[in-house]
Amino acid sequence: MTDIATPAKHGTMRLWGVAALGIGSMVGAGIFALLGQAALMAGRDVYLSFVIGGVIALLSGYSYARLAARFPSSGGIMDYFDRAYPSRVVAGGLSVLYLVTSVIAVAMIAKTFGAYADRLLFGDESSRLAKNLSASAIVIALVVTNMVGSNAVGRLEELLVAAKLVILAVLMAAGMPGIEPALLTAGPTVGAATLLASVGLTFFAYAGYGMMTNAAGYVADPQTTIPRAIYLAIGLVIVLYVGLAIVVLGNISPAELARYADTAVAQAARPVLGHAGFVIVAGGALFATASAINACIFSALEVSRGLAARQQLPAAFGRTAWGQGTRGLVWAAGAILIMVNLFDLGVIAQVAGATFLVTYLAVFLAHWRLHADVGGRRSLILLGAVLMTVAFGAFMVSLWQTQPVVIGLALVAIAGSFAVEWLVQRRQTASSIVT
Repeated sequence: MTDIATPAKHGTMRLWGVAALGIGSMVGAGIFALLGQAALMAGRDVYLSFVIGGVIALLSGYSYARLAARFPSSGGIMDYFDRAYPSRVVAGGLSVLYLVTSVIAVAMIAKTFGAYADRLLFGDESSRLAKNLSASAIVIALVVTNMVGSNAVGRLEELLVAAKLVILAVLMAAGMPGIEPALLTAGPTVGAATLLASVGLTFFAYAGYGMMTNAAGYVADPQTTIPRAIYLAIGLVIVLYVGLAIVVLGNISPAELARYADTAVAQAARPVLGHAGFVIVAGGALFATASAINACIFSALEVSRGLAARQQLPAAFGRTAWGQGTRGLVWAAGAILIMVNLFDLGVIAQVAGATFLVTYLAVFLAHWRLHADVGGRRSLILLGAVLMTVAFGAFMVSLWQTQPVVIGLALVAIAGSFAVEWLVQRRQTASSIVT
């Protein structure tokens, strides 16, 4: 159909532009949105949780890099599922689940943007209305930006990533000398089971590296650029996360961390850089979360467009709404706005963490099934899959004991994704029989 939107390649994205998409998503979704929540779960061992999550991310990134180098496409993950799983319901259902998870992730990051905006506007006097209005405004603004095209996305990412990395580097440089050893050991220590369960959140903090594969169709030499960008982005973010976790735990008390969990990074700047530092870091958080929203929306746009073109979603999802944007993107924006205004940040984060782990486990299996074409070391594929499965199992057990409603919501998202795909394929089959 002529009204299916196709990506216009007005140029090529460079190594740092592609890496910026991953860094932008990881840092925004990770250190600003999840550090406080992860610290509440893992206590003073949170930096170990980030290390474990980073190791799993590198192993998963290895599979992503091999797949992206062999099958470069702006479709990214949905191409891998189509090639690895012969059942269109399974392949399409996993791709729809990835799209749903990306939408949930945007809602979570937007809530974090709203939390930091609220702290800047009202200080310690929290306003739910201000949080939700700020979150809704940034979603609308960046949906419009993504409708402009990929060049605008790449340039915007480089600017946003540069700004926030400078701010975080200043916080780390200033915070390291002021770390109080007593505070590093003041929080509770947790057992191995809880530590592994917390990886469900800290791995989610790295999950943005998958966004980089969606840019493969806009890169001149994807076989070289995409793997380098993935390893570069994950490596830099591991160092950043561990360093900032130590700075945060070493500069604020466990009581402050519990009170300001949603804005923990900015709170850690107060004793180091004063109120001005708090304002600067909170401003950096706004840059970081905006950058992450931008990257996630870019990915969701490409996935929804591709699923419609493959007849794994109704064709209406791929029809042009305006510019490079599709109706699917507009509908996704509507769903994001509903979640932003109805649900709690912690619940959204945990649901997204669970569904992300499911889709990323499916990537390991896809690499294993396509190994003859893709290559790579089977031992690394197996090691990554085992570690991720253990972390997922521990996360589910912890949620069952503390927040069973999250498991229910995650199951709804998973079952709903496959149900939608089953209905789409059933309709396709019926139409082919009639014609």
